[in-house]
Amino acid sequence: MTLKRYGAAGGTGTGGQHLPFARAVEAGGWLYVSGQTPMENGEVIEGGIIPQSHKAIRNLLAILAEAGYEAKDVVRCGVWLDDPRDFPSFNKVFAEYFGAHPPARACVVSSMVVDCKVEIDCVAYRA
Repeated sequence: MTLKRYGAAGGTGTGGQHLPFARAVEAGGWLYVSGQTPMENGEVIEGGIIPQSHKAIRNLLAILAEAGYEAKDVVRCGVWLDDPRDFPSFNKVFAEYFGAHPPARACVVSSMVVDCKVEIDCVAYRA
């Protein structure tokens, strides 16, 4: 099986730090997308859970599209929220993108490595 790595050179995190992992790795029809935060140009966007959720999900979808996958191909998402009170708001945003084809999902509350409200990763499959 051949692995295809997207962004294997690593990305740029807050403050311009080098991130030593691929944005995604494809193996045998499966695509594993690394956790996406609400970052743009190496910085977390301003705003609360709603704009940050949109940005994190759009970042995730951009990586899926780069690899030739769509939201309907996502079979599982992992979600980390900074504040449990953001759960209902995040769910509304999530449904806008995945409502027609909801994946399996886990959601936990956790402190974040960067100063943001949400992080999301996924596994997608395409035959």
